[in-house]
Amino acid sequence: MLRRLVAWLRRALLGGGAPSPTAPALPARPPPRRRARRPADDDDDVVVVPIEDSIDLHTFAPRDVASVTAEYLREAARLGFAEVRVVHGRGKGVQRRVVRSVLARHADVVDFRDAPATRGGWGAQVVTLRPAPKPRSRRSS
Repeated sequence: MLRRLVAWLRRALLGGGAPSPTAPALPARPPPRRRARRPADDDDDVVVVPIEDSIDLHTFAPRDVASVTAEYLREAARLGFAEVRVVHGRGKGVQRRVVRSVLARHADVVDFRDAPATRGGWGAQVVTLRPAPKPRSRRSS
């Protein structure tokens, strides 16, 4: 049986005539799958977040937490906030480590500590920011 199938396939594929009527019919080959084209990356859209005295990082993708935290701190310091709260959540501590590493390196951060229990406990950091430099006034002579 196997020999007949192989002979039938060779004739069919190489154009050696019509397959024998006793050879089994091959199942219809499904059309090739086409990969669906992904629409333009919606993940790269710019999201403008209002700068307040607190930011909750739960709404951001984990890969964006470090950059969002750094940018938030930069803007909060520029706007004159003396203290802000960064909510990273409790979980396993992965986000906490990411946030704390950003806080330790950030130029605008003077100090940071776990938030008190009423403000998020160990699921948030209270950050003291460096005062924004005052613009120099020009004296007229």
